[in-house]
Amino acid sequence: MTLTREYAQQLDKEDDLQSFRDEFYVQEDVVYLDGNSLGLLSKRAEKSLLSILESWKKYGIDGWTSGEYPWFYLSETLGSKMAPLVGAKPNEVIVSGSTTVNMHQLVSTFYQPEGKKTKILADELNFPSDIYVLQSQLKLKGYDPSEHLIRVKSLDGNTLCEDDIIEQMTDEVALIVLPSVLYRSGQILNMKRLTEEAHKRNILIGFDLCHSIGSIPHALDEWDVDFAFWCTYKHLNGGPGSVAALYVNEKHFGKTPGLAGWFSSHKEKQFDMEHTLTPALDAGAYQIGTPHILSVAPLIGSLEIFEEAGIEKIRKKSLQLTQFMIDLIKQELNEYGFTFGNPLEDEKRGGHIFLEHQEAARICKALKDAGVIPDFRAPNGIRLAPVALYNTFEEVWRTVQILKDIMKNEQYKKYENKREVVA
Repeated sequence: MTLTREYAQQLDKEDDLQSFRDEFYVQEDVVYLDGNSLGLLSKRAEKSLLSILESWKKYGIDGWTSGEYPWFYLSETLGSKMAPLVGAKPNEVIVSGSTTVNMHQLVSTFYQPEGKKTKILADELNFPSDIYVLQSQLKLKGYDPSEHLIRVKSLDGNTLCEDDIIEQMTDEVALIVLPSVLYRSGQILNMKRLTEEAHKRNILIGFDLCHSIGSIPHALDEWDVDFAFWCTYKHLNGGPGSVAALYVNEKHFGKTPGLAGWFSSHKEKQFDMEHTLTPALDAGAYQIGTPHILSVAPLIGSLEIFEEAGIEKIRKKSLQLTQFMIDLIKQELNEYGFTFGNPLEDEKRGGHIFLEHQEAARICKALKDAGVIPDFRAPNGIRLAPVALYNTFEEVWRTVQILKDIMKNEQYKKYENKREVVA
């Protein structure tokens, strides 16, 4: 079957989520395929941000306990709204801090070396900041990262073999931290299997959900994951630098957080101003400082959309969009030297396509000038993320035609083949 524009338009007509596109500020002359780096602004997120500003204007300091969304409880309120997206109980999720700060918090809490169990297991494809955190935490505990941080090797530079990860779960490993979805290739790791294997060996395990939250369903409680953390500005559309979130399995409630702060306190004790911390009895204990209210506000509106759309429907459409893009690329771009760096199987493919080409940086610049917003990853990667809530099948078709024109007419040769400061 030849994949045509008319076929793409028919798929759009049959799309259960098509109405949600109108919720977002979409530029009709631009195909935005970088939602796995920064999601688009929704009208509801804008409204909730303005609503929080209004509460500041109206209530002043009483905004902490007054208004539709009292600030003092906002992190917990939004944590409970986010919990269904990760398959958790409401009190196991807290919206707080940044991804890196939350990771520092969790690793400082759960990495407790003892005897010969002193090592942390990660992987060589993880996002750099995660590795920086693990190196830092090892040094703080007096260990040399070059000896105590194990990074599982990739056989192809894009994906990880789960058997190789399990093989490295030795009796010297105290903690495992892995991505749920690899940020370059979009590979989904089998979190259920990896958690089971870790627990068989008495090892705690946590996951970085930055590239999976809002894109694929999770079942953290069912899988018995120990902890997880994630940002909210990619698929969750919380805005640049929006407040991050974390999950702690309820079986770990009652632990004193590794990095204690005022907002780690039990809510009813916080204003007693005691110099002995009484931690919250749930995930709230892993907060550190005062919530960034204006940076969390857009999530109020954004999470409403996810609640209405449903993560299962989002995942279904996401798979259809990425499969349509894969099939189109095979149909239209076969002669231009592109290779797929992402898994092709549905159960292993996250929310984006990862194309590799030796001229990738140039091609990304040409795409951008032609009205398609991609994401370049050095040295030769092009990430394309058709997002279920606001991208269309026709946009995917247009993108591939534009890319074909760029390659056929060698338009990319007008550009320098190196990344900008922000790739």
